[in-house]
Amino acid sequence: MIAKVFFWDDRDGQRYYSDQNPTGIEANEMPLTGDIFYSVTKVYDGDTLLLDNQLKVRLLSINTPEIERYNKPGEAGSARAREGLITLLAGQKVRLEADMERQDKYGRTLAHLFTTTGLHINLEMVKRGWATVSIHPPNLNYLKTMLLAQQWAQSERLALWGMDEYQPKVIANGLAKSSYGWQRLIGTVRSVAMKRKYVYLSVDSGELMIRIPRAHLLFFPDVTVYLDKKVEIRGWVSRRGKGRSILVRHPSALLLR
Repeated sequence: MIAKVFFWDDRDGQRYYSDQNPTGIEANEMPLTGDIFYSVTKVYDGDTLLLDNQLKVRLLSINTPEIERYNKPGEAGSARAREGLITLLAGQKVRLEADMERQDKYGRTLAHLFTTTGLHINLEMVKRGWATVSIHPPNLNYLKTMLLAQQWAQSERLALWGMDEYQPKVIANGLAKSSYGWQRLIGTVRSVAMKRKYVYLSVDSGELMIRIPRAHLLFFPDVTVYLDKKVEIRGWVSRRGKGRSILVRHPSALLLR
């Protein structure tokens, strides 16, 4: 049986979903799971592609370096990740498998991709070291398998894991002005503060602030276990006031060292 979902927006921009095609409303059909296979017409980068039905798909639970665009230079490993995805998809058709969230904030369909031969594309990108695992609750399908694949790729120093740009940086040694984007940082958690929307973990002398959404605390151990512990933080570094911040949604991105 083919599972489908239809979606449409009301006048206020609120999005609705249904497993029935509503009458009197111009709805879009979003393929989710089942036996329908599609051809890939374009690969934008290592985690985003376009299908022959004009559906733009963002691969769930992985992240690859950003390619060169808008006069911004590409990140290390971005070209290899894109080439790797093209190679995996060559001559293949794919089906989509959704998780809890159907779309991201950019309107892209979120999915795990499987070829006609059963190859799990998201997982294969991680296995080969072309992608890192990036968990966004409530999308937790294949979590354990993905993390085990990443652990192996890292131990073998495959692709990204063997590149200088993706080795952990010690915060206490000082962060370069260029230390933005996806990073691996090491430091010691010095304080924990519970606020209305986030839990804040201050690292070292406050050079880095870890933000954990309170809505995601159910996935974490008691956050006080991190206090005075050395941790590795994986994620996107952004400027927050005079300091820097990383949003951590899942404990797979906050590792005790």
